[in-house]
Amino acid sequence: MRIAIIGVGSIGGIILGALADTDVEIVCVSRGNTSVNLSELGLVLHSPEGSIEVVPSERYLIVDSNSSRIPEQIRNTCDIAIVCGKTVDNQSLSQLASELVSENGCVLTIQNGLGNAELLAHKVGRDRVIVGSITHAAWRNSEGEVHWVGRGKIIFGPLDERGHKYTDSILDVLNDAELNASKSDNIQQILWKKLLINVAINPVCSIAGVRNGALLEVKSLWQQAMQAMREAAIVARASGVDLGDIELESYLREVVSISPKNRCSMLQDIMAGRETEIDSLCGAVVIRGEAEGIPTPCNAILHGLVKGIEKSSSLD
Repeated sequence: MRIAIIGVGSIGGIILGALADTDVEIVCVSRGNTSVNLSELGLVLHSPEGSIEVVPSERYLIVDSNSSRIPEQIRNTCDIAIVCGKTVDNQSLSQLASELVSENGCVLTIQNGLGNAELLAHKVGRDRVIVGSITHAAWRNSEGEVHWVGRGKIIFGPLDERGHKYTDSILDVLNDAELNASKSDNIQQILWKKLLINVAINPVCSIAGVRNGALLEVKSLWQQAMQAMREAAIVARASGVDLGDIELESYLREVVSISPKNRCSMLQDIMAGRETEIDSLCGAVVIRGEAEGIPTPCNAILHGLVKGIEKSSSLD
């Protein structure tokens, strides 16, 4: 089996490191310095238990999406394409997925935010899109080393009922890699429960410049995170999403507790001067709230503040 990892940042690095211990063939699609490091140095992965593992570049095929087309020997040969890249790159990511996945293969998105699966469906068809949520926590340092700081889980399900034929093989692959995967038929619940965590942790920690654990230590930060989460939950339920018997505060505390040392992806983007995913997180909550007639002032403020921080490096 051949698997493509599209976007080898912190989360993509976890997937690569875990799959490297199985017998699947791996194709890594990355760009810039990350692609160079993967080609020349391999992947350096710091495990949650404290060990340092090196995945040599000979273990995978590398494609630099900035400098080359997908080679003919790789094009449309992958049984599963796992999209890990940022939502700001969705147009190019979906195109890459369509060029990599085989005629009988599928695409699994484990990205943050809303709307990713629908965009992929336009490229490869709804029946071949699988939607996932990942709670494994990781960050990447300036040398490109990935720090896997908290073991979580991956929950996934098909965008379309016809996609059920792919889920068993995905489950086997992910669990062979010890990524604690499980299946679900409620993809809207998958997406929104991940969104609840994202709007609570990412913007608050990014604005404050702190790791996840600070939410448990600073009362005012916790209060802001919970308010953003409550607003998103109200919007979700008004949109007809069944969130189940979720207790919001316990849910957030559980996720933060397994990743206290993690720098969330949005904070990593801000520190590196990159565009963030705030539009597909708090921005999506605000837009959906407006459509449902529900005010979301906390998410609107967080959205505006992060957008301002994105611009700050270019302003006098």
